[in-house]
Amino acid sequence: MLLNKELVALREFVSLLASEQKSLLGNDAEGLLKLSESKTQAANQLMEMANARREKLLAGSKESMDAWMLKHAPDKRQMWDEIRKLAAEAQHLNSTNGELINSKMRYNQQTLNVLFNSAKNAANLYGPDGQANINSSGRHLGSG
Repeated sequence: MLLNKELVALREFVSLLASEQKSLLGNDAEGLLKLSESKTQAANQLMEMANARREKLLAGSKESMDAWMLKHAPDKRQMWDEIRKLAAEAQHLNSTNGELINSKMRYNQQTLNVLFNSAKNAANLYGPDGQANINSSGRHLGSG
């Protein structure tokens, strides 16, 4: 049945998201690269499965999936509840992973800014004549 396949696919997707989070927290860029393609494929597969389920089960109906399950497949209600629970967990993991990625991107940008400014300052350390550019502020020794 469609629900069985969707349930298995969701379990695998949640596992991928958990692995992604572990790689993010462990700064494992190589692990993230390996997961990236699998995650994209799994997300696309889940969207196709959800669309196929809606088309097949709710074709022309204005019922919600919950109402349809209660009416037409009450014996599959537990499976549907697990699918919904896993979908919520996947959404939460994906959101958390997105926040982790944004945080790491901000940190990397700040680090790049510091390095860029340091390099810019170091470039002004010597003048075209090879002499050190010493920008002093305040009094010179022996003055005042």
